Amino acid sequence: MDEVIKKIADPYILFQIERVSSFHGYLSTGAFIGIQMLNIAKRLLDADPAEQLYVTCETYSCLPDPFQILAGCTIGNKKLKIRDFGKMAVVVNKKGKEDQILVRSVRIVLDPAKTAKYPRLHEWYMNTGKVPHEEAITILIDAGESVYTYKFIDIELSKKPEKRIALCVNCGESFISKNGGALCLECMEKIEVLKE
Repeated sequence: MDEVIKKIADPYILFQIERVSSFHGYLSTGAFIGIQMLNIAKRLLDADPAEQLYVTCETYSCLPDPFQILAGCTIGNKKLKIRDFGKMAVVVNKKGKEDQILVRSVRIVLDPAKTAKYPRLHEWYMNTGKVPHEEAITILIDAGESVYTYKFIDIELSKKPEKRIALCVNCGESFISKNGGALCLECMEKIEVLKE
């Protein structure tokens, strides 16, 4: 990986790689894609470094980590959502104003029509060949933003629901009741009111 890092002249990207590698455990191709997507989103949304971002990652695999460590988007602070569609894609937006209904967002995807121009990267992406992270990341460095497609979308901001704590009538444990229900989700699943 040292040879790959030597190809990068931008000290900020080197800083990002160091932080993400330390957090993720190593620099995976998916984590590097997350770094590139974060930088693209910040540029397109004209976000300053301290500005709060919100992201929805469309896969659990590697992609969310750069958003957690570099942008402070976590599941716990509700700035990171994961909708596991198994896609190398993200939707990113800045924080909306108090009375705002819609917020401008950008959806960025690693585009297979564009990765096809880079056969080894495309093999990695489509999982049709064994391509080491070092090789795929080198290609991503050379390709830059040319392998991504993005579009702006307006997403509706949801109102923050009032938090109501209840005791489950079945198990007796406290839970966050979102619709005034008397059963926690676990008990609802157990008695087959809810099915996955």
